[in-house]
Amino acid sequence: MGEAIVQRLRSSGATVVTTARSAPPDLPEPELFVAADLSTAEGTGKVVSHVLDRLGGVDILINNVGGSSAPGGGFAALTDEDWQAALNQNLLAAVRLDRGLLPSMLRQGSGVIVHISSIQRRLPLFEATLTMPPPRRRSATTARAFRTRSDPRASES
Repeated sequence: MGEAIVQRLRSSGATVVTTARSAPPDLPEPELFVAADLSTAEGTGKVVSHVLDRLGGVDILINNVGGSSAPGGGFAALTDEDWQAALNQNLLAAVRLDRGLLPSMLRQGSGVIVHISSIQRRLPLFEATLTMPPPRRRSATTARAFRTRSDPRASES
């Protein structure tokens, strides 16, 4: 999904900085790619620094990172480490990027943040990926909080 978003935006003329833990082969614009693990504060900091240094700010931030590597077996099979990994990947990555890039949007007077969620938000697969719905739900709630904080007139939808 991320690659399709990048291609669509670039074909429309946008300058798109993208990120993943490792670079895909045959990058068309390697200077617009940042190898980083967004589940860590260091990784998101690296992306924010690169974007601000290279572009000075953003018009659109699309948070598409997410997933779950938690074991099946339901609630009893999950450790604190499983939960923390899910929070880092599915919630804190978006929060850190929002926190790092939203100020540039506010300074320029415009910008959009898009949080791409999962069907898990509405239809959890309890035995497979139990850790995913709570962070994704919180990501949507956090997005509303950022929106309301940056523009008190923003709708709560």
